[in-house]
Amino acid sequence: MQIRIMEIVLAVLIFSLTPFARADPEDSSLENAIHFYLDADQTGVRASGQSIRQGILTALSEVDNTIQGYQIKLVIKDHHGSSPRSKQNLLEYLADSRALVVFSGLHSPPLLSNLRFINESHILVLDPWAAAAPITRYSNGLNWIFRLSIDDSKAGFVIADHAIKVDGFRKLFLLLEQTGWGKSNYITMTSALKQLDCPAVGVKWFNWNIGLNAAKNIIRKIKSSGADCILLVANAPEGKIFAKAMIALDKDERLPIRSHWGITGGNFPLVIDSRMRSEIDLKFIQTSFSFINTGKNVHNEHPIAKQVLEIAMRLFPEEIQKASDIKAPTGFIHAYDLTKLLISAMSQVKLSGNIKKDRAAVRTSLENIKGPIQGLIKAYSMPFSEYSKQNEDAHEALNISDYKMAVYGLDNEILLVEDR
Repeated sequence: MQIRIMEIVLAVLIFSLTPFARADPEDSSLENAIHFYLDADQTGVRASGQSIRQGILTALSEVDNTIQGYQIKLVIKDHHGSSPRSKQNLLEYLADSRALVVFSGLHSPPLLSNLRFINESHILVLDPWAAAAPITRYSNGLNWIFRLSIDDSKAGFVIADHAIKVDGFRKLFLLLEQTGWGKSNYITMTSALKQLDCPAVGVKWFNWNIGLNAAKNIIRKIKSSGADCILLVANAPEGKIFAKAMIALDKDERLPIRSHWGITGGNFPLVIDSRMRSEIDLKFIQTSFSFINTGKNVHNEHPIAKQVLEIAMRLFPEEIQKASDIKAPTGFIHAYDLTKLLISAMSQVKLSGNIKKDRAAVRTSLENIKGPIQGLIKAYSMPFSEYSKQNEDAHEALNISDYKMAVYGLDNEILLVEDR
């Protein structure tokens, strides 16, 4: 009995201390409110969740946080990268009579683990980051997940193609996290390397929370295989460990790294600073917009970049004073564009106040958005369409032409590499 009481006390304490655990209490008093949920990691890779939040709120501010007279409130949940926690957040969404949509976060595993539950429960999910290929490909009924992000069915080819054709590497080794996201990339990267007539020389899997010594041993073994480049699939916590491990080795033991973008979702550039990064050869995939771009003043040339940045600086004065202050910019950029598409889809239907009917109506409207809608990455015209096995990219707003490779600059900013 005493143990049970302690468990209850601990659960209440954890809930009360969890950042952004629930909506502002004032939300429930607003009869005309609609809730957007953000179910993301606000702890382990906090920068990713924070940037998605900023992007959503920036886009909403352009319509005064109001659509058809309904005030939009963002309810922020923290799943800590955990699939069970994410499912609990989804259950709370289903119990909320004002919850229209869920924005997901950086991690693919929560979506992959809950994929069937999401679609069978008619949970409208918008994905601004998680990249695993199966997320948007569901054919056992209506598909309720839409993505504006990189799609791993194509990302592996871009990373491998750049490593081989631009950088001149021929002996690539796959270093992948042991998750659904890693397994998704194994399939696509292996296929890409075969298409490029350059099969991988080896594959190594690792778990989350790997230690420094274990990472160094892995790199040494990869080096001894004859590999001349590592294709890395990791998030920021493990990416930092492998970067530290690489720097700790003698120069003749180090290998170039061509990485997926998971490393950009946390505080990687703060821990692996510019001095440390000068010791390693690192590039990673991104999409084709940056507030800071090499070789041109993107603010003057882009139709909306300047005004979007000004709005963000006004909304978040303590967090953003200049473009490089947007940490994990992928989340901001994609969430901004995806929210613009959502606003357009909502504006094309008559909201009824019956949340189940409105979810279904907005889902259908997303597949029939009338464009063009100017975003940061591009102007979108019919970004989504009706999903089927013959139209597997139907819920993907971006395509391979929207992908680029990038590097960190001296001030920790992300700079796109112009040549692919």
